[in-house]
Amino acid sequence: MKSIFLVCLSVLSFSSFSQSFLHRDGQNIVDGNGKNIVLRGLGLGGWMVQEGYMIQTGAFAGSQYKIKQKITDLIGAKDTEEFYKAYKSNGITKRDIDSLAAWGFNSIRLPMHYNLYTPAIETEKDGEVTWLEEGFKMTDDLVKWCAANKMYLILDLHAAPGGQGKDAAISDYDDSKPSLWESTANQDKMVALWEKLAQRYKDNPWIGGYDIINEPNWNFTGTNQNGCDETSNAPLRALQLRITKAIRAIDPNHLVIIEGNCWGNNYNGIFPLWDENMALSFHKYWNTNDTASIQTMLNYRTQYNVPIWLGESGENSNVWFEEAISLMESNNIGWAFWPMKKIENLAGVTSVTKPAGYDQLLEYWKNGGTKPSASFSKKVLMQVAENYKMEHLTIRYDVIDAMFRQVQDNNTKMYKKQQLPGRIFATEFDLGQNGFAYSDNDVANYDGTKFTQWNKGGKMRNDGVDIEACTDKTTNGFQVSFIEDKEWLQFTTEVKKEGSYDVEVRYSNEKAGGKLYLELDNVKISETIELPVSGGFGVWKTVTLKNVNLKQGINKIRVHFEGGNFNLNYLEFKK
Repeated sequence: MKSIFLVCLSVLSFSSFSQSFLHRDGQNIVDGNGKNIVLRGLGLGGWMVQEGYMIQTGAFAGSQYKIKQKITDLIGAKDTEEFYKAYKSNGITKRDIDSLAAWGFNSIRLPMHYNLYTPAIETEKDGEVTWLEEGFKMTDDLVKWCAANKMYLILDLHAAPGGQGKDAAISDYDDSKPSLWESTANQDKMVALWEKLAQRYKDNPWIGGYDIINEPNWNFTGTNQNGCDETSNAPLRALQLRITKAIRAIDPNHLVIIEGNCWGNNYNGIFPLWDENMALSFHKYWNTNDTASIQTMLNYRTQYNVPIWLGESGENSNVWFEEAISLMESNNIGWAFWPMKKIENLAGVTSVTKPAGYDQLLEYWKNGGTKPSASFSKKVLMQVAENYKMEHLTIRYDVIDAMFRQVQDNNTKMYKKQQLPGRIFATEFDLGQNGFAYSDNDVANYDGTKFTQWNKGGKMRNDGVDIEACTDKTTNGFQVSFIEDKEWLQFTTEVKKEGSYDVEVRYSNEKAGGKLYLELDNVKISETIELPVSGGFGVWKTVTLKNVNLKQGINKIRVHFEGGNFNLNYLEFKK
């Protein structure tokens, strides 16, 4: 019955949208009508493959098998399975995919764990390969939701049998067992899995491609354990060629996507290419967004007449996102950012709320001490799973704005409707690029060796402005902090009536030196006011700017910080 359903879905997709398979056309990825397609995607990291940093266990349990061990220690095997069932059920639903489509994404990258599709070799008998239905059912549902939204689903083998890299958290690698590269049985199982996937989805045009191995990072002959100094990469090339051949025996239609060593970027020895319908993936994190940063991949595209695709990127500021995506799209390169959901996620389109009590579990897992009870632990963990539902997420509209609207123009938008007279919270400055909606000195992390915090407080927004939680008696929960000289914020407001206003400035500081003034249309409209010492960063005071003239209608007011080193809660405009 299921196979009949899938065939019907495939026919429906063809007839309803007159759209066939994504494929290579020279250096471009095109649809069935030959139209150039720029993939704008998001990776569903953490759903099928948990990585510790996404649930705040990275310091002591980075790999999924270690995370599962920690959970089992607290609540037992049976309740652990109940937790994972709820976690996966809530992790991605049709509502999630509908939302991504509404926000502008046209594709999804699915990071798959092989153990949802087939058991580990250690549990198989005599080299046999058996199958599990869970992973296939999850994938069937996902491609159905994607098809309904005219979105492409790219299958990404994120955790290969045995694990493909020394960076263990990525692929759930357990160094006490043979890796993918140390086991013929693991490689055979990987080939069989791709054959099974090709057989299942060969006729489905909404499968956008097969990303056959994610971020291999292994030293075959070199000294760098992650394969960054490899010069031949012979085992990687041989395995990807073998898998491609196995896929092509079943499925001549779908795009095959390959990755280099060193987290996808070391292509030494991978060429020449071996198939007419291929694309090269590369991953980009924590570097500058200029042509030089992608020149090697641009050269490969030209030299080998093959499309290139930014298969994974993210974990940075809105400034970096806009720059990176602008760079990609100006070079006709599609992209997939990472990931959709994390606990307390600032640099993503959504954030999962950390439930009460979760810090107790983290503390015990990390440092030991008094063990939380099984009943308490299960309640907390089941709330974690519940919080992964779309209806409970915090949606980061500033991130979405940076990834889509800001790539097209540098105009600013109201963060929320602001009417004057009234109160404007400092953290509700305009949506837009640095230099247009605000000006801040540290706005992105461009260095892979030394981390730069763009939002030093790590709260509320992913822009360059530094935001912390606020404890003032009147607050939206947040304040602008770590203010430096010459920075500024812009607020688009609607003034009901032209006239002169008094503006109460709510601030806190420990030292003198803070100064600010207001500007409208590049004209200073207030005096520069000094902020006397309030008595500490947790002690709030108010000073007033007198006789600030505003016009009726839309006013884009900039608050300039002539001197910094204070916190700003709000400005209240009174007629």
